[in-house]
Amino acid sequence: MDSVFPSSCQEGALQEYTEAVVWEIVLGVFGRDNARFLLLLVKKNDLIDVFSAMKPVSSFGIPARKPWLAALFWVFFVIVLLSGEGVLSASNYLMGLGSYDITGPAADVNMMGYANPEQVTSGLHFRLRARAFIVAEPQGKRVALVNLDACMASQIVTIKVLERLKARYGDLYTAENVAISGIHTHAGPAGYLQYVVYIVTSLGFVRQSFDVIVDGIEKTIIEAHENLRPGSVYVNRGEILDGGINRSPSAYLNNPAEERKKYKYDVDKEMTLLKFVNDEWGPVGSFSWFATHGTSMSRTNELISGDNKGAAALFMEDWFDEDNFESRYSDESAKVEIPRRVSSIISSYHENHELLQLAGYFNASSGRKVTKYLSLSKRVRSALRQGNKPKFVAAFCQSNCGDVSPNVLGAFCIDTGLPCDFNHSTCGGKNELCYSLGPGYPDEFESTRIIGERQYKKAVDLFNTATEELTGKVDYRHAYINFSMLEVSVPKQGGGSKVVKTCPAALGYAFAAGTTDGPGAFDFKQGEVTGNPFWNLVRDLLRTPSKEQIECQSPKPILLDTGEMKLPYDWAPSVLPIQIFRIGQFIILSVPSEFTTMAGRRLRDAIKIALSQNGEFSNGIHIVIAGLTNSYSQYVTTFEEYKVQRYEGASTLYGPHTLGAYIQEFKKLASALITSKSVPPGPQPPDLLNKQLSFLPPVILDATPPGVNFGDVSSDVPEKSIFKRGDMVAVVFWSACPRNDLMTEGTFSLVEMLQGQETWAPVYDDDDFCLRFKWSRPSKLSPESHARIEWRIPNSTKSGVYRIRHFGASKSLLGSIHHFTGASSGFVVD
Repeated sequence: MDSVFPSSCQEGALQEYTEAVVWEIVLGVFGRDNARFLLLLVKKNDLIDVFSAMKPVSSFGIPARKPWLAALFWVFFVIVLLSGEGVLSASNYLMGLGSYDITGPAADVNMMGYANPEQVTSGLHFRLRARAFIVAEPQGKRVALVNLDACMASQIVTIKVLERLKARYGDLYTAENVAISGIHTHAGPAGYLQYVVYIVTSLGFVRQSFDVIVDGIEKTIIEAHENLRPGSVYVNRGEILDGGINRSPSAYLNNPAEERKKYKYDVDKEMTLLKFVNDEWGPVGSFSWFATHGTSMSRTNELISGDNKGAAALFMEDWFDEDNFESRYSDESAKVEIPRRVSSIISSYHENHELLQLAGYFNASSGRKVTKYLSLSKRVRSALRQGNKPKFVAAFCQSNCGDVSPNVLGAFCIDTGLPCDFNHSTCGGKNELCYSLGPGYPDEFESTRIIGERQYKKAVDLFNTATEELTGKVDYRHAYINFSMLEVSVPKQGGGSKVVKTCPAALGYAFAAGTTDGPGAFDFKQGEVTGNPFWNLVRDLLRTPSKEQIECQSPKPILLDTGEMKLPYDWAPSVLPIQIFRIGQFIILSVPSEFTTMAGRRLRDAIKIALSQNGEFSNGIHIVIAGLTNSYSQYVTTFEEYKVQRYEGASTLYGPHTLGAYIQEFKKLASALITSKSVPPGPQPPDLLNKQLSFLPPVILDATPPGVNFGDVSSDVPEKSIFKRGDMVAVVFWSACPRNDLMTEGTFSLVEMLQGQETWAPVYDDDDFCLRFKWSRPSKLSPESHARIEWRIPNSTKSGVYRIRHFGASKSLLGSIHHFTGASSGFVVD
């Protein structure tokens, strides 16, 4: 167990008891808020200030009506203070946050989400990160939640992370109290899940994608653990009215009218945010939950991106950094804007001709070999971190986003401009022409920025106005459930209940139709409840579903009977984790799937009723769903939505009673939570790592033309260039395959600004929304490649001399890796 006191205080139970008694006395005399003020003085061993603050006691607005308690306080206070061994904590919890780079291979790897074989990584929009919080009772339980800039969690990733945590911490972090959740970006590298159906388009398992995520999660949790300090957690809620729309409204309308009348919207508009405040350092982070898909970036995008939620996280982390460096915002520090990254410590120039003269001194530099650590040292954010406190962490988590699209302009036929067919999302009977449009259409980067900015601005508002403090226990319950053929008790029409069963996993025809965010192919349509002889024949070549399976999954026409396909290993999961976290009056329901809006509402309502039987929650309870957590099993719809068989219903693996099964099993966890009972762990999911197959060709060799070095500029900025804010600056370098080194916690791209006459300061890098790294080969088998770096100059950019720099790593025929860098000529921004 962790203590709020230094380790030396844990040597004897007497010391711990003394500290506990002292704190209870302090609370009794002065109240929590005043006691915290005294605590800060005690931590500094500032005896004079403590005496001054307590004379008279009534100066706190609290009459000294308990003189005997005050006397006892002084006795114990002097013992603890003068012993030099104890530090009192006024906080309810210990808490720590962490963050680490999990950006995968930026070349050659299929992206996870759209299942489009032609969508292969070819560069970087901005880096992906894992962000974590740990909350613990000082002498009690703890929970850890990791939010990934990834499409979803992965069972094999979770298994291997837990193995590493056990080797490091013993039983402190286990499957029961660790949750790993994905934001559902569709612009990250694939190949890190263990079931066949999720790695077909990535040519099997991609070890590099897997390793960087496992490593990053472990390092994130280590950082959060090492940052554990006394602190408080606050909760706040508010609406985002323009962050998402229902992409399957015909399915939603099949829910009972009486149920729909209870809600104003057909998607959840509410964001829930936790604010973490360290007793010593002040605010250190926030985690928020809001339901909208990570599909602002389209199915044709090839740049790695955290999509709208990843963008929101960058915006908020920069906002906090810059809001705490007031010189950066001048007199506008209170404004909630997309943050600027150029420090005002960089001197400004006055005349264009002076700038041009300076820029003319700096021609494009030849590529040269460097150490692999140079790109890490040039990172902009590392220069912004305060050495005496951890970096601020802002995570934007996913919730019940199953039928929620961020493309809020709606679905239209790209050939006619007319709305798509309401029931089937087709245009002239074809799904390929029906696309939903983002608010920045036709610019997907702008759509990503806008939806990210809307979440970021609401999060800042909730962060600044959060006043409800979490108090009470930290607890958790977890179980593995076999969702294949699980008996479920459901209400019967006319009263009573009946027992039904879930089914082995299967995908329906409408799964292949895709969604309006990313249409499928061939002649599949959403809303199909009948099969097709041709596609049934194709299906049967892989696996013919049994009569029982067809009846169980009805009215879903089965396209892929994944739950019964076992060659070369399991195609789909059957054993899944479910989990409840409690932090005081705040509840997190971790689900390994994408719940639709109404499915999520039913689950939350059921658990709220179950938990409300406990008097501890009489003052209110906050419940959020953490979607795509710990494993992945596609969608969960309501029974009524399943009947319509749109994409979400066709992707509800375990049949029409899947939601009923989740509610039943979560109610068991909730009951165990409030009665302090344990739950059976359930059957363990398989570890299929040693069975994985990979067909992604390795990097054999990188090369450049004769006389050309890696890092040399292939296409430079024009001579004597002057660019305006809003312009695009582009430079092309001779490069090498980004798979040679992922540049973890480093950067492929860098914008530098001239300070003085010869010093270059980094101002923008891979973590910036305005900077893009695009990698390409002249042909698929060519060993030569180029890196095109594009910088859209932000409106807040200061006038000055700039250059663009590239970092990379090349591979020789013998397999050795050599790092390199190169820089463009200087140019002026005015």
